[in-house]
Amino acid sequence: LPWQAALGCRAAQVLMQYCILANHYWFLVEAVYLYKLLIGAVFSEKNYYRLYLYLGWGTPVVFVVPWMAAKYLKENAEVGWARCAPALSPPPQINLLIFMRILKVILAKLRANQKGYADYKLRLAKATLTLIPLFGIHEVVFIFATDEQTTGILRYIKVFFTLFLNSFQGFLVAVLYCFANKEVKSEMKKKWQLWKLDH
Repeated sequence: LPWQAALGCRAAQVLMQYCILANHYWFLVEAVYLYKLLIGAVFSEKNYYRLYLYLGWGTPVVFVVPWMAAKYLKENAEVGWARCAPALSPPPQINLLIFMRILKVILAKLRANQKGYADYKLRLAKATLTLIPLFGIHEVVFIFATDEQTTGILRYIKVFFTLFLNSFQGFLVAVLYCFANKEVKSEMKKKWQLWKLDH
């Protein structure tokens, strides 16, 4: 039935917009959390854990529900509600500012320990490159090149990089912060050895 197809299309569009916004707000949560860890702020994780959850999962609801209501009341004739998505995610500039502050802190710490680490510039570069996918800094690259402004080959480059980085961002973060982590690898080795002994 046509009404069922329209309802399914609208539900899929609402879910997609919620997921996009949640992704952006979790970038912000990660940035704030890492910044607090680096500056050595004394705070209780239990007090902030719930706030992080509300910010990451709850804030998108605050924007998606009014958008959904406005679409239903004003533009209900449009089958899929594809136009005018809620562009109310936190601006990538916020994450960029936090990113710059974190790099400043890392640089200061690396310079302070420069005697122990002769390759502190290499370590700073590595830290910078690993923070880019975690904070979604790649989105800042094309922030001024909107879809209306980009044409031809630039548009294809923008679409390719945006889709590639957005699609594999979770994988990149998992590899860099989980599977490449020494502590995680040592725990996995222990589990593997215990499993081999049991079997």
